[in-house]
Amino acid sequence: MESQAKSGIFRYQSSWSIPQTMEALSNALRDSWDIAISTSGSSGTPKEILIPATAIIFNAQNSNKYLNAQPGMRWSLLLSPEHTAGLNVLVRSIELGTNPVNEGESADFTAIVPTQLFRALNGDTKLLKHLQGCKAVLVGGAAIDDSLLALAKTQGINCVTTYGMTETSGGCVYNGEPLPGVKIKIEETIQIKGPMLARVATQDGFFVTQDLGFIEDGKLFVTGRADDVIISGGKNISLSEVERLLGRDFAAFGSADPEWGTALNIATNSQLTDTEIQSKLSEYFSIKARTIHRIAMIPRTVLDKVDRAALGKLLP
Repeated sequence: MESQAKSGIFRYQSSWSIPQTMEALSNALRDSWDIAISTSGSSGTPKEILIPATAIIFNAQNSNKYLNAQPGMRWSLLLSPEHTAGLNVLVRSIELGTNPVNEGESADFTAIVPTQLFRALNGDTKLLKHLQGCKAVLVGGAAIDDSLLALAKTQGINCVTTYGMTETSGGCVYNGEPLPGVKIKIEETIQIKGPMLARVATQDGFFVTQDLGFIEDGKLFVTGRADDVIISGGKNISLSEVERLLGRDFAAFGSADPEWGTALNIATNSQLTDTEIQSKLSEYFSIKARTIHRIAMIPRTVLDKVDRAALGKLLP
């Protein structure tokens, strides 16, 4: 850990135990070091983002306050500290004066991605019991289907959806509502401002995301990403919106087409027939896929987003 002291930047090491990580992180926050997070999103292109200690502490305090988390209450760590969502659990725990627990122990709060919620509701009884015992379960990192949230509610899981990214110290919008101190506006894409911003370029203090969305009755609705929109025959089509419609067993991508400019294509491991898939696309988007590829599984990043770089390697 001597290299950490010289740099003034905290970087999580996979060889550290959780107690070692907690000690190093506590020291880094106390000494106001930057927190380094490597992120690649769905494109596979890695980059390192630096988050000021004040920013990630602000976000952790905001989260605990929203959940009415009191000193002594416990978080469970179900995500790697390598990523913002997992690291945030550690910072929230530090703020409460507790250590995070694992899936086999009871906890008041936890944070997961949609894949984990899906597994809990589809056979992972140990995880299901753990989530049911929490006062609240933060779910973020990727789009989540409303039907999955509805099923979780029937199973006694109190899910709180979160929206954010590494550049915002993780989730800063809970159940569609910005946390205190967080400001959001919609220009071409969603823009976010607040004390939780990482060291990133801004416009008038706002971080410009690549996410598309709208605000209705004070709540933010995220509809897709600007960088995954294709233009086919003059019509804008969000690939993530297509994937949300079709379900978890689908990935959408574009390819050059002499007639349409860009054609929509589908990769899937579902049992739906081509006719059923084309019917859904036609009904909701007034378009059909040029090709439908059958693959063994949809590759996803650790944060449950379609891994488009890996997908490309699976296709003929």
